[in-house]
Parts: sequence; structure tokens; C-alpha cells
Amino acid sequence: MELPEMVEFARKFSAMVRINGPDPKGLKMRNHAFHQYHSGKTTLSASGLLLPHNLVSSENHAKGAVIVTVASIVEPFLSQNSKLINTQGNPELIPGARIDVMVEVNVGMEKNQEAFADDHPKWFGAEVLRLVDVPAASSAIQSLIEASSGSLEHSWEIGWSLAARRDSSQKFKGSVQAQEKSDTSYSIEGLRDVDLMAKVATRIAFLQVPSLLDKERPEIKMSNSNKRGDFLVSVGSPFGALSPLHFFNSISVGSVSNCYPSTSVDCSLLMADIRCLPGMEGSPIFGQNGCLVGILNRPLRQAGGAEIQVIIPWKAIEGACNGLFQWVSERAERIQFAEDFCSTRTSTLNCVNCRSSLNLIEKHPASFSSVPLTVEHAMPSVCLITLNNGVWASGVLLNEQGLILTNAHLLEPWRFGRTPIHSGFDETRIKNTFFLLEDSMPLRHAGEKKNTVVQSNSLHPLNYQHKNHGLNPNHQVHSEISVRIDLMNSWLWCNAKVVYISKGPLDISLLQLESVPNQLRPIHVDLPCPSPGSKAFVIGHGLLGPRCDLLPTISSGVVAKVVKAKKPLLDLSALQGSPAEEIPVMLETTAAVHPGGSGGAVVNSSGRMIALVTSNAKHGGGTVIPHMNFSIPSAALEPVFIFAKDMENPSLLEQLDRANKDLTSVWAMMPSISPDPDPSLQKDTGKQSKGSRFAKFMNQKQDLLGNSPHLSTMQKLSRDTIPSKL
Repeated sequence: MELPEMVEFARKFSAMVRINGPDPKGLKMRNHAFHQYHSGKTTLSASGLLLPHNLVSSENHAKGAVIVTVASIVEPFLSQNSKLINTQGNPELIPGARIDVMVEVNVGMEKNQEAFADDHPKWFGAEVLRLVDVPAASSAIQSLIEASSGSLEHSWEIGWSLAARRDSSQKFKGSVQAQEKSDTSYSIEGLRDVDLMAKVATRIAFLQVPSLLDKERPEIKMSNSNKRGDFLVSVGSPFGALSPLHFFNSISVGSVSNCYPSTSVDCSLLMADIRCLPGMEGSPIFGQNGCLVGILNRPLRQAGGAEIQVIIPWKAIEGACNGLFQWVSERAERIQFAEDFCSTRTSTLNCVNCRSSLNLIEKHPASFSSVPLTVEHAMPSVCLITLNNGVWASGVLLNEQGLILTNAHLLEPWRFGRTPIHSGFDETRIKNTFFLLEDSMPLRHAGEKKNTVVQSNSLHPLNYQHKNHGLNPNHQVHSEISVRIDLMNSWLWCNAKVVYISKGPLDISLLQLESVPNQLRPIHVDLPCPSPGSKAFVIGHGLLGPRCDLLPTISSGVVAKVVKAKKPLLDLSALQGSPAEEIPVMLETTAAVHPGGSGGAVVNSSGRMIALVTSNAKHGGGTVIPHMNFSIPSAALEPVFIFAKDMENPSLLEQLDRANKDLTSVWAMMPSISPDPDPSLQKDTGKQSKGSRFAKFMNQKQDLLGNSPHLSTMQKLSRDTIPSKL
């Protein structure tokens, strides 16, 4: 099934959920990114999944269609008693509140059999059938938050960054009992019980639409397993309440960036690299061939504005219902999709994985397929680096001897004005957290021997503590560095030592493993300059900390910009053959990069490294811009790659320590000096038009200042030493 057909199929199961009710004090829109407010009434909206009849029991299906959405859309308008999750019977709305859903309908979809020439959006009244907690998903979010922050000062939140918060003095801090007595418009960020926050964030709502029947809709095939890089398509209604005409059933495509837990075949939570906007929560997520993956939840967000898009897998929802709706397959035989979608046939609920089904079409357009296998093969080349003070980052394996390339700001953040991402745990806890080699292999198969994969590093420590090199023997950078290496079916922790820190303009350093595992998979490198618009994949350990036991996250985008500078005159025979006067020195991509991803790899569609991740852009208030990031192209790192081949010529690295004004100005984000104005424009025309006297005064003042030695000093400083605020 190709993308247009997949989208057409997915639209049949997408719905927009709108709720409207009295709100005289304007409280119901709290924690929502958008709303409509008119005459004392508030309108909110989200997206939803219209369940086909094969996923609902005959008893419930006879009462009308069933919609699955996020509970956060209906909770503000629930009556006080209905806010209790274990309330018997259907939850009730406050007087004057009503729910409507918009779906695309055609002939035979309504009881009155109204005819439509084509699928047509139409509103239907709905009622709340049940609120359900999803323990698997809430436990996963709780584990991620607790493991990645360690303390609530790091301010993990659930929700969109655009959502309005109530004043911090009114933040909800209590327990379940307090929640039961409070209005559901409390601030999620104020919850001091992580368990409660996770439960509230993953709660879903089932709605009944009595006037809508869906017997003519095709059955849905379930995606029984998901992995990083799998293709995703979402159909939702961002900002739908503002204008359904413009936003109903909008399409987004992306891929699975990570799964949690990494050790389980049945993941409780999926992280997605996909464009999501407020109002899309609750939208169905489909994989290749139209397999249902799950529903989109509100994002997991850290202070600084970085968002992780979260998907609740359908299997987790099914398990939470525990027979509540008696999920069944109405027919064991397969039925054909509506309009014969490429002759693709559906199966029952417990179908095999959509990747291995014999009846599925294997033809996929390359531009919309999942992450290429070549990129997946590059993932073990990216490792996780932690310091004894709780800081972590990413690194790239360069050879089988355990040489690792990462950023210098990880080790010397003060040089770059950086605040490295910190786990939030003190030094003592970190030292007790990571156990080297023997005890930190959660992916190891049972019965596998632990000591067969590690050999002693016979290489002597590389000595760069001399003139022209980065390490200062009088300055201890870090006493303990641990590196997690991902092998085929396991991972292990190794100690590492610093062997090089660049003192030049490039933000790079080199680490050496003290014990070198077998079966290392070093990265393959592409030196040619990538073309703007070409595919780019970023692999790294961003945002979520080492204690989460996550594999590297992958995000995709394109090369947005290649910045070049004059090629330095290097005294290297291997580099003298190129006649080019300029080389790429900075790469900008649209792939998402989060704090902790520094030192990760940017690879092309062939899985070959084209750049080393260094930094993000930030707003003035400190908010990270994930899709504007900067990397060092492989061409600028050529001396490092040549050195990594045999590690016998340290003089190669000396070239990177040399001062380079062009390179420094590029990485300092300093704008070009404005050209001098045209002298003809400064000539006095003799006309005393309005403002000319002031202009003449300013010109005379400029002439006086031009002879000032202080001005020339400031001009020199502005050109040479003042860094960018970006």
C-alpha cells in the first residue's frame, strides 16, 4: 500500500472530538494550547480513533460507533462524581456541556441512509462511555521521568508547550484524594506525584456515537511489534476547534524514533519523530500497509521546551480494557478493503506482524518508507558517554580499537559557555548506578557468558599532554568516564580515558576505551560535501538519561544548509590533492536534535557519517529549537579519520589546534561585516527636507567618532571577540 492509499484508508478511522460547555470563570481551557470562548462557554477539541466493528463487541456496536480519544479533552467538563476513575456507570458531563464528533461518512454510514456522492465530514452527537487508565503506558512514562531526572526540579511535564498554566502558587501538589476534589483544570506541571501525573497523562476516553453506524468500514489490521525507524502516518485535527474546514484530518508522516522498554518485544510506549501540533492528541497512528500502531498522546516535555512525541500502543490500550469492551473479531474470514485498496486484505485482531504477512503488498515508495536498513546498521556505532558528575552525551566509534569521537564541550563546557545536560543525581548516586561490564547488560540473553566479549586494551595511553595539545597536566578534566557500547544483543559499560581535546575552533575530543570489547562496529564515513535537501538521519542519546536504558534515538530530516569556509593550509600529504579552495565547516539539518545528542552522528541514506552533532539553536529565553541544529561535516574532520586508521601519527591532530579566523567566525555565529555605504548616498543635496538637520548632525557626530581610538578598539573587539547570542 503506497502513501496516498494508506492516507485514504487512515482517514476512514479518524475523527475530530469537540466539547463545549459553560465556563463562566474561564477555567476549562487551562492546560490546553487553544480554545474558543464565547458568551461564557468554552470549546475545546482533540482527535480520535473511530473503532471498526471487528474491535468492538456486538452489544456495544449495536448501540452506535465507538470513538477512542484522550481523556484530557472531556475531564474539564465532567461532573464532580464522574471524575473518579472507578465510578460505576457512564461518566456524566456538567449541565449544559455536550460532545460532538466529526467523521467522514458516505452511503450506508448513517441510520437515516443519507446519500453522499463522496466521503463528507459530518457532525454527530456523542456521550462518554468510559474513562480508562492505561497502566503499561503510565508506568513507562513514570519510569522515564524518574530515571531521566531523578528529582522534580528538572520539571518534566506532560502537555504542549503552548498550553496556558495557572499561577505557580495554585499548582496542584496533593494526592489522589486531592485530585478527586479538585477541578480537572489543574496544572500538570504542578503534580508532585509522578505516578499520578503519568496516570492522568495516559488516561483515555471511550465515546459512544448512537447515530453513527460503521458496518461498511473495513477491518483494521493490528501492528503487533514496532521498532525504531518504522514508518508512521498520523491523521489528526490540529487546532480543529478554531476551524474544522482548514484543519480536519490533516496528515503527518514520520517514523518511530525509540521504543520503551528497549528489552521488550511488546513496547509500552513509543517515541515518534513526527510533526505533531496541539489538537492532534488522540489521533490514530498507522504503520506500513495501514496497520494500526496506536494513538497519539500529548508530548513529554522538559524544561527548555524540548518535546518528545509519545504514542500509546494499541496493545497497551487493549490490555488496559481487560475485556471491558470484549474485543472480538466479528468474522474469522478476511474481507476486502473498501474500494479494493490494492487488493490488500485485512485479517482478524490477532493477525501476524504486518511485516511478514504474505497478503501484503511489498512495494513501498522509497521517499515514504521506514528508515533504511543501512541507517539502522549504523546505530551500534553511536555510544552513550557518562561522566562521574552525572553529565551524559553521545559519541561515535571510529575504529575497532575503541577510539571514540565526541564533543569537547562535554569535558570542558566552560570554554563554550555550555551547561551540559545533567541527570540530576549527585556524584555518589551516579557512581553506584553504573556497574562496568559485568552487571550492566540488560539486553544480554539468559545463559550467555559475560566475560567472553571483553579483552584488555593492549594499546598504550596516548600522550597528548605536551605543547600544542589539548590536555593540561595540571588540570583534571574528569576522574571517571564511562561509555556504553551497544552490541548485537547486549550492551556493556566500559571505562574510558581522554586522549585529545581540541584547542582549536572545532568542538571535538577523543576518548579511548580502556577495555575493548569484541565485535565493535565503527562508523563508516563519507567525506564529500552533502547536497542541500539530501536526506539526513541523526543518531544519538538525547534528552532521556542513561538510567532509562534506552537505545539510541533516531530522527530524520534533510540537510538544510552547508556553510563553507576557506580550506586551511594543512601540512598533510593525504589532504593536499584536493584543489578546492573551500570546504564545508558547518552542517544544518531539519532532523530533531535534543540535549544529550551532542557527539551523535549525522548519517546519510547509506548509513555513512556525514557530520558530528554539536549544538542546537536556542531562543533568547533558553528554549531549544530541536529542528535547527549544527554539526561539523566529515570533511572538516578528515585529520581525525586519518589518525583513527592506525593511531600512529598524533601530528595529524595538531592541525586542528591551529587558529583559524574563518572557522572561528562561522562557529561563533558572527554576522558578516556590513559593507561601507555608497559615498554618493552620503552627499548633501542642499535640500533642507524634513529630518535633514538631524541627519547632518548624525553625520558630523560619526565623523568625530571616526577619529576616536576607542571606536577603533571597539570595532576590533566586535569583529574578533564578541560571541553570538544564538
